[in-house]
This record gives sequence, C-alpha cells and structure tokens, in this order.
Amino acid sequence: MKTDTADQHWNDQWAGIEPGSKWLTPEEDVKVWATGLPKGARILDLGAGVGRHALWLAGQGFDVTALDAAPEGLDEIATSGGVKTVLARMDSLPFEDHSFDHVLSWNVIYHGDEDVLLRTIAEIRRVLKPGGSYMGTMLSKRRLPHEQARYRGREIGRNAWVFDAPGTDKVHPHYFCSAADLLALFSGFECLSLKDREHDKPGSWHWHLTLERL
Repeated sequence: MKTDTADQHWNDQWAGIEPGSKWLTPEEDVKVWATGLPKGARILDLGAGVGRHALWLAGQGFDVTALDAAPEGLDEIATSGGVKTVLARMDSLPFEDHSFDHVLSWNVIYHGDEDVLLRTIAEIRRVLKPGGSYMGTMLSKRRLPHEQARYRGREIGRNAWVFDAPGTDKVHPHYFCSAADLLALFSGFECLSLKDREHDKPGSWHWHLTLERL
C-alpha cells in the first residue's frame, strides 16, 4: 500500500495559491537557523512547496535546491527564478552522497508510514555531508488526541494515522511520534535542539528539531 500520497492534496493547493498565503512566508525558526550557516552553503529544501524557504534562503546568498513531489509548487518556484528545482519523492533523492552542506524539511517528512519515514531519513543522512545540519519538523503525539476529537481516524501502521477529513491532507497518512520515537528514528544524527510547539491552531503540536549528521 502506497502511503506517501499527500502530495496529491498539496499539488492542488499550490495550483490555487493566493497572494498573502501563510505558505509564502518563511518561518522565523528557519531564519534563525540560517544565520548560523556560512553564506554560499549548499542547502536542500526537501518538500519545498511553493518555495517560501528556498527563495528566501537563495536571497540570503545560499546555493539552494528545491525538491518536491508536487509539480505545481515547483512551477511557482521556477517562475521566481534563482533556485534549482527537482521533481522527486522524498524517500528516493536523486543526488550523490554528501551532496549538501545542510538540509531543511519543514512540515514534510511525516507524510507517510514508518517505512517511508525511515527511507526518507536514510536518504537525508546519505546526501548530507558529515557535520552538516538538518532542520525540520515532525508531528508530536501530543497532537493526536486533538485530531481524534475532530475526525474519525484509524491507525494504518505504528504511529501512522489517516482521518475521515475530506478536503484536507488528513485523508493521507500522517506519522505522530514521541521524543523517544523521534530520536530513535534519526540514527546517525546528534540532536542539537528539540522543542514541542503549537503552530497556528490549538492542539497543532509539532516537534521542531535541529540535528547534526555524524
């Protein structure tokens, strides 16, 4: 059963992106992370969407590659220019080993079951240079009861859930994890920071993590 299917939803969203959308505004955490990186560093934005981070990072002097499985988002990025775009899936990255100094993946890699997630993390580790950093988010288990209170859901595999929520990406698998789960998944990395934060809606808990590739 294929579980990394959320790009079908997001491709439709990117096709109708409105000016002023929150998906066009880079996150403050990403900006802070970038201040500690040397200019000119090669960064992979994994699951770049419409390029809110890729385009901002390129504007700060980084060498950015934007990868996504949704072509509509990549078309938006290409229109702006200045960033290489690659259409590919997150668990099969078309790059050589140690191709990037740093990898960013914001609200992306938890879209799938544990097999997809483990393959994706292995690919991130493979394309990162030793000593390079990874910044990303994961869904916290603290969020799961809030989703269960709103929608009927079912667990399709360990920590992976789908919900009866038509019109949202929740009909596609999402992975929810504890801190212990998260650290076990990211073998081959040293944890530099890990915080559980609510996003824009009550109960929207996400892990924010920064790791160093060993």
